[in-house]
Amino acid sequence: MRRLVCVLFVTTACAVAATPDGTPSPDSAYEQARERTALLREAGRRIFSDPSFSASGKQSCASCHDPARRYNPPNARDVQMGGPSLRDPGLRAPPTLTYLNRVPPYDNHHYDSDDEADGSIDNGPTGGLTWDGRVDTAALQAAIPLTAAFEMANTRAAVATAARKAPYATMLRRALGDDALKDDEQAFAAVARALGAFQEDYAEFSPYTSKYDAWLTGRAQLNEQERRGLALFEDEHKGNCEQCHLSKRGLDGTPPAFSDYGLIALGVPRNAKLARNRDPAFFDLGACGPERKDKAGQADYCGLFRTPTLRNVALRNAFFHNGKFHDLREVVDFYVTRDITPERWYAKDARGKTILYDDLPAPYHANINRDPPFADQHTGARPALNQTEIDDLVAFLRTLTDGYLKENPYRAERRGVAAKTLP
Repeated sequence: MRRLVCVLFVTTACAVAATPDGTPSPDSAYEQARERTALLREAGRRIFSDPSFSASGKQSCASCHDPARRYNPPNARDVQMGGPSLRDPGLRAPPTLTYLNRVPPYDNHHYDSDDEADGSIDNGPTGGLTWDGRVDTAALQAAIPLTAAFEMANTRAAVATAARKAPYATMLRRALGDDALKDDEQAFAAVARALGAFQEDYAEFSPYTSKYDAWLTGRAQLNEQERRGLALFEDEHKGNCEQCHLSKRGLDGTPPAFSDYGLIALGVPRNAKLARNRDPAFFDLGACGPERKDKAGQADYCGLFRTPTLRNVALRNAFFHNGKFHDLREVVDFYVTRDITPERWYAKDARGKTILYDDLPAPYHANINRDPPFADQHTGARPALNQTEIDDLVAFLRTLTDGYLKENPYRAERRGVAAKTLP
C-alpha cells in the first residue's frame, strides 16, 4: 500500500533552458524542479517550528509533533492544548507524522497492491490522513491545525500575513512563483504546500532506521525476548497484531509500514478527562463525525478510526485517538482482556453496572471489531496473552523505534542490488 508522492513541479514563473526548437531541456527542467522542491521543503521545515503562524504566537506544528520524539506529542497529556490563549483542549491525541507517505488515499473499498500483498481482498474503509481519514494529501492535512479553533486557531488571512513577514518569504516565492503570496488564499495555500513538502521528506519522516529494520536487513539480531514478542505479534491465536499492523516486507521488498491503515472500531473506553466528554450526549464517532462531514449519519462508519503505524510507538505517552491510555503495556492488556474483564476498562452507571463500550452509542456496537485477540473473549475466559507474554510483546514493540541505524538500510540494499546488475 504505497502512496507515491511527487512534489516536483514546474511553474510558469521560472524560465528554463530550451532546446533549439524552443522547448525546455528535460535535464534543465528537472534540475529547476528539484531546486524549487528543495526550497519549498526548506520553507516548510522553518514554518513547522515557527509559532508566528498560530493565533497565540506561541504554538507551532512542532509544539504537538516533537521532532525529538519522531513527531509524536512531546508530553503525556491526553490531548494537547491550543486556541488563541492555549487554554482550549484538543479533541484528539495528535498522531505521529512519520510514515505518512505510506498512507493510501481514502477509499471505502481498498485493495492492496499485488506487489505487496493479496490484491484480491477488500480491506474495507482504508486510508486518508488524520484519525478519521478525511484528507488525502500532506498539504491538506497540514492546513487543518492552522485554523482549527482548538489547535493553532488562526485565520487564513493571518497565516498569509505571517508568510509575507517571514524571513523565508523569498524562499516561498522562488519555489512557487512571484505571485505565490500575492493574495491571502494563495499565501495560505503556499504555507500548506510547504508544510506538505516538508512532511514528504523521506529521510526525515520515513527513515526506516529501527532495530527491527536492521534485523530485517541482516544488520542486527533481536534478543530472545524480542524474538518471542515478534512471534506473539504475528501469531493469529495470540496477539494477532499483524492482522492490522503489517510486520513483513512486501512481495517487492517494501519495508513493513506496521499498519494496513484501515479504519476500525476498537471500543476504546471513554476518556472522562476530556472537556468535550463532560457532555454525556457528545461522542467522537471518528469517520462519521464530528470533524469528518461526508460520512455523517452513515451508521456503518461510526466509531471507526484509522489504524496508526506502530513505528516509534514506544515514544508515545498517550495512546488511541482520545489519549485514554498512557502506558504501552496497558494498551496491550486492554486488547487481550477488553471483553473478559470489561469492568476494568469501562465506566459504571448509577446502579454500578458496567457500561460496555461506553464511548460509542449502542446502535453502533455492531461495528466493533471481534477478530482475534477479541474473538472468544468473555467473562471467565483466559486471555490470549499472559503477563510475561505481554512483556515480551512490548519488548518487541520497542524495536520499532527509529535511530538504531544511521541510515535507511533498504537504500543500501537497493544500491547493492543495482551494483550487482551493472555490466
